[in-house]
Amino acid sequence: MKEYRISIIVPVYNAEKYLTKCVDTLKNQTYRHLEILLVDDGSKDRSGALCEELARTDERIRVIHKENGGLVSAWKCGVRESTGEYLCFVDSDDWVDVTMIEEMSDRLSGSPKEIVASDYVIEREDGSRQYVWQKLSPGEYDREAIEKNVIPWLLGQEMRYVTISRCMKLISRGLIEENGRYADPAVRTGEDTTVMLPSLIDCERLVIMDHKAYYHYLYVKSSMIHQYDKGLYENQLLLRRITRKIIEDKFQGKEREEMLKKADQEHIFMLFLALKNEARGNPQGYKENILSMCREEEVRKLCRETDVEVREKANRLLYLVLKHPSQITVRLLRLAMLVYYRQ
Repeated sequence: MKEYRISIIVPVYNAEKYLTKCVDTLKNQTYRHLEILLVDDGSKDRSGALCEELARTDERIRVIHKENGGLVSAWKCGVRESTGEYLCFVDSDDWVDVTMIEEMSDRLSGSPKEIVASDYVIEREDGSRQYVWQKLSPGEYDREAIEKNVIPWLLGQEMRYVTISRCMKLISRGLIEENGRYADPAVRTGEDTTVMLPSLIDCERLVIMDHKAYYHYLYVKSSMIHQYDKGLYENQLLLRRITRKIIEDKFQGKEREEMLKKADQEHIFMLFLALKNEARGNPQGYKENILSMCREEEVRKLCRETDVEVREKANRLLYLVLKHPSQITVRLLRLAMLVYYRQ
């Protein structure tokens, strides 16, 4: 079996607390034919120096220092500097099982447009964990099966069939290089959609591992309670424009129209995040901002013309606010956020 060269790209920003654990799990991979690129995105803590220290412990580690430009600019820099036939992305506060690359690489075929995807574990500070499995059934999907069973379900679903994250995957280099043009560093939330959506659309062979949660995603709830992104709504509008551009470039005719409808459904779910952001993190201005957002003509038109299936209780409340914005529904949403996050 051919041993492919695999590049693991780790964007690093102010991650000194977690970086050593992350890199140790990469250095100790049972698969050896790899390179590890640590992209220091202008960190203000000791992360940059720590990257250099870690590089001295393993000749396969390379460090790239750059001015701060955000997550997208960091991983794109790593792609440019990498040499592997396949790319693997790991965020600097996460870690992976040491058998991940070996076991996933066994499923590679050498196709210039293939993706091997695993599952992941949400790791919480209190020691609890939650396993998250791909909704798409494990197995191998050729181009015909991707067009029939994967692409129609990439957007507009409350629970994704395939994770859009660039992490927990081995990805043919060409897919990322060809679709990196859609990845705009200005997108800060949902940014992986801009590269993984077109990559999955173009994919000719997709492998879903059979309940293999190699990737450990660290969820630090305490750091998110008071987090507020003033520009999140504008971010979602930019993400919607890029998503529509991808669809317009990749599809024609009736298929394009169907995918654009899916993109509208996706935007509704993205708006849920914007509503939650205001209700949770903006105690002084949340009512005004939520009502203004929900009453915009474009949002009203979207709600009138686009239906989505909502099952989760929290999302039902968000959908209620989006469709029926009022002082009462907005205050109810704020109360729900206070109870959930125990502020």
